[in-house]
Formats: sequence, C-alpha cells, structure tokens
Amino acid sequence: MNNKTQASGIRRIAEEPGQEMPADELECLVRKVLECLGEDPERAGLQRTPVRIANALRFLTSGYQQTVEGVVEGAVFPDDCDEMVVVKDVEFYSQCEHHMLPFFGRVHVGYIPDGTIIGLSKIARIVDVFARRLQVQERMTAQIADGLMSILQPKGVGVVVEANHFCMMMRGVQKQNSSTLSSAMRGIFQQDVRTRMEFMELIRR
Repeated sequence: MNNKTQASGIRRIAEEPGQEMPADELECLVRKVLECLGEDPERAGLQRTPVRIANALRFLTSGYQQTVEGVVEGAVFPDDCDEMVVVKDVEFYSQCEHHMLPFFGRVHVGYIPDGTIIGLSKIARIVDVFARRLQVQERMTAQIADGLMSILQPKGVGVVVEANHFCMMMRGVQKQNSSTLSSAMRGIFQQDVRTRMEFMELIRR
C-alpha cells in the first residue's frame, strides 16, 4: 500500500497508469461479510450494499479524523460572564466498540466560564467528535468533559449522558426499556456540591 493510500484511508491507488483501480478495501470486506452470512452480494437487493455500508461506516467514525481544536475553529471569545452556562439535549449517535451496534441519546453540558465563552454550536460539534468513533459511553462522557476543559479552561465542566444501547436491546439480555446514565464532573463541578446540584437541577427542567 503506497503513501497516498495510507493518507486517504479510502482507496488503493493503482501503481501503473491505465491500470484498473481495485475496488475499495472496505467494500470488499463488507462483501466478504455478506458471503460469510450466507448471502449473495450479487443479488439485486445487495449489489450496492457494500458501497452504502462503507460510506456509512466512514461517516459514523469520522470523529477519528477530527479534533476539538479543529471543530471549534477559534470560536472562543473573551467575556466577563461568570455564571453557569448549560446546553441541554444535544442528541448523539455512536457505536459501541464491543459489538459495533448503535447507542444513542442526549448529552447535557454545563460550564462556568473563567474569562472566555465558547460558541454554543461548538459544544454540539465537540460531542460529535467523540460520538463518531467506536465508543463506550463512560469514556465518551469523560472525553467530552476533558475536551471542553482543554479548549476553554473554564472554572469547571459538567457532562451528563443519557443513552439507549442496541447491544442491550437487540441481543444479549434484550431489555428494550433499559437506559444508561453517565456523568463526568471537572473543576468546580467536582469540588463544590452546590455547583453540581445546580447543574443537575437545571438539566432536569
């Protein structure tokens, strides 16, 4: 595999001019999975499935190619605000790293500025940086909190994630009504009980 292939992670480049470009490696792997499941990738309903799945997987794992700094793009502004800022109900979709099945739900984020504030839409973008990877909910929650702390350097950050996991709903214990809550508190949110309680009360409203 040449350097261009490694950089793009998408297509293998033909080594000689005029040589037919081989099919995408990820698409080939999907075709192999279909065959292993007893399916015929050439039947009408499946002919485009490897392409669709490959494109979907690239989108759903696009967070690997992103950073907090890259999505924020300098949208951090000086401001004297020193009261809590809360963004509720940021929807997210991710995939668990154990079965590659979806988990999805809402993220609630709060922070107390220390001389700077962040563009509100950037909070949702930070959520997607970490959601669009193979994940576990606990780690994703902590990564969102740490990402905000690193880019904003506030007095503190609180993150709560509510999610439903298909790996519990579709397989295994098959509990369709189960949900999972996780939290990550940093700075004053971790140190001060009153701050933490104010945040939890605000996201319940």
